Amino acid sequence: MRDLDDTDRHILRLLVDDARRPYSDIADHVDLSAPAVSDRIDRLRELGVVRGFTVDVDRSLLNTGVPVLVELDVPVDRAGEVATALGELDAVEHTFETADGAVVVQATVRDGDVTGLLAEAIDLEQVRDVDVRLLRGSEWSPSLGDATLALTCAECGNHVTSEGESARLDDKLYHFCCGTCLANFEDRFERLQSGA
Repeated sequence: MRDLDDTDRHILRLLVDDARRPYSDIADHVDLSAPAVSDRIDRLRELGVVRGFTVDVDRSLLNTGVPVLVELDVPVDRAGEVATALGELDAVEHTFETADGAVVVQATVRDGDVTGLLAEAIDLEQVRDVDVRLLRGSEWSPSLGDATLALTCAECGNHVTSEGESARLDDKLYHFCCGTCLANFEDRFERLQSGA
């Protein structure tokens, strides 16, 4: 299994800058052909590094309400559930979950009704405390630095290095840290498929 190289990172940076950039333009920047760029992007999508191509909407140019940053103190074991539920609301742009059980969301609320917004998605009884701050502005600047792949072995949960292996089973791609884990997983998968 090949790790991310400088060309992959350069392609990712170009896509972060403009996800609609033509492959031919990317190819000019990275010294590859457009089909080679397409192959690399397909590989990055298959690995899950690229999940999709989105539009970055400047909400400050749209009259949708008041921009706020909301921090909720919830039980640690409920933080993931709360963050997921709030993240599904149209008014929420970003969600963050901290290790100590705080959930932070950036949202735009109509009529300043933060409680109403929260109540649309979660049981307010789960919330111990809420801190709301008005936002004057925000900027989202995703960066890659010298990122490497951080895949997890489907069999044992260890980190998959460049020596790892991948296998496609029932149209799903799985990653493994070693051949032994791959063999064990395939064996169990085949037994389950055969009903054993």
